[in-house]
Amino acid sequence: MRPASAVSVLAALLDRSLDQMAEAAADVRLFDREAIRAASDVWDNNLFPLFWAVCTPYASERERRASTVLEWMAGLGERRRAWMTGQAAIAGYDVEALLPPAEPHTPGRDYLGHVMAPQHGLTRRTVDELIPDYDLASASVRHLRVERAGTRLTAFLQLAVDRRFAVDRPAPPALLDVWLDGVTGIVFDLSDTRGVALDTAVGVIGFALGRGGRLRAAGGEYRLDDRSWHLSDAGRRADTLTPPRAGRSDRPRRPGGELGSDAHAAAVLLRHAMLELRSVRYAARADRVPVLELCRAFSGAGEAVLAAGSQRGARRREAAFRDLIRIWAGQGGPQLTRWFATVLREQAGRPDIIGTPRVPEPTSLSRTHGPPVSGTPSHAALVMAAWTAAHADRHTERPAAAQLQLALPPRTHEHPSGPWRLRTVGCTGPDPFHLHADAFRGPGPFVQAGKPTAACSLDLHRGALLVTAPEGWSASVS
Repeated sequence: MRPASAVSVLAALLDRSLDQMAEAAADVRLFDREAIRAASDVWDNNLFPLFWAVCTPYASERERRASTVLEWMAGLGERRRAWMTGQAAIAGYDVEALLPPAEPHTPGRDYLGHVMAPQHGLTRRTVDELIPDYDLASASVRHLRVERAGTRLTAFLQLAVDRRFAVDRPAPPALLDVWLDGVTGIVFDLSDTRGVALDTAVGVIGFALGRGGRLRAAGGEYRLDDRSWHLSDAGRRADTLTPPRAGRSDRPRRPGGELGSDAHAAAVLLRHAMLELRSVRYAARADRVPVLELCRAFSGAGEAVLAAGSQRGARRREAAFRDLIRIWAGQGGPQLTRWFATVLREQAGRPDIIGTPRVPEPTSLSRTHGPPVSGTPSHAALVMAAWTAAHADRHTERPAAAQLQLALPPRTHEHPSGPWRLRTVGCTGPDPFHLHADAFRGPGPFVQAGKPTAACSLDLHRGALLVTAPEGWSASVS
């Protein structure tokens, strides 16, 4: 690895984020929505500190500021620090050499001072600790989502579980959130929603769901979403070991300082791009976020921002950031340039940096280009399948729902070797909903029966995925 330089590591982490997101979206048949969300989420609180760190002509001051920012970033949790370590290593840096030792994680307390349930790895020991307080045998599936993460499969399972302990007032159901990685087995049907058994053998985690459903994975974690957990036996034990809630956080304030007008405009533009990329966290938006186009526009932004911020003299530095914004617009093309101009005008108060192309087009971003085309493709690949049970959410009744994310081949009027497209569709009251691991084998035979706006079923891989929308789908699959 290269000698550690805080400012070089900081710039490299931004560039690695953009590279990582581009890799995750390069082929939508292997779309990795979580990788895109996680990489873009890094810069919500850290992008303006990065600009502040590099915006000085003095190398020693840049290094001091960058060290402060890296330490701030690493203090945002174990996952964030692990991401920084891994991505810096790919870029050839040892970020741990620049950071203080990691502090041990301690359970927290909520605003009422009640101890909160920690997140655990799924092991025989942690499951045994869970069972005395919660009845898995009577649990019901609230939500199931199985999703691609590149060449792997992941799953999120949410169970409504009965408490074995008394609560002091009426409380909403306890929810057990389970994240599974390396999923190898899936069988799920609407008859498999009640009753859960868990097996944590060496190297594999198995869930039996209802009469015939099952999930198998290489590893996983779980966390209880239960405001009454502090009343359980495990919660009472944790309460005796957890320090009282401090009145004010002792975490340092976010580092930063005032930026020049053009540097600020560049930071605003890049941050809004990261927020747009992060919106893939909402599955219904994932097919409308132009991930590759944004990553291409800002490619090399870390090194470029560092070069602009290092210019001697405020005028040269500001001119460098103006030029950089124009370079980004040129790399993004006309559609992104229109969006850039809107962000600069409305969010940064700088309509003067780039001109808006004359051809009027929407300023919202979209991956869906061209007019709708009728006709269902004969093949598709499943990227994500999710089912949610009917339930009450904060006194609002929610109907059962399904959501599918499909990779579709190029449209017939486009180049046959063009990129595949991502399409997200949803429905209420799905019946049936059947999912088998074979549905994720890649492109396979795809059949749509019925009208998309009326009762309509989608069949992939000859029944491995079979979902019927009694009132039609939220969008056409074409």
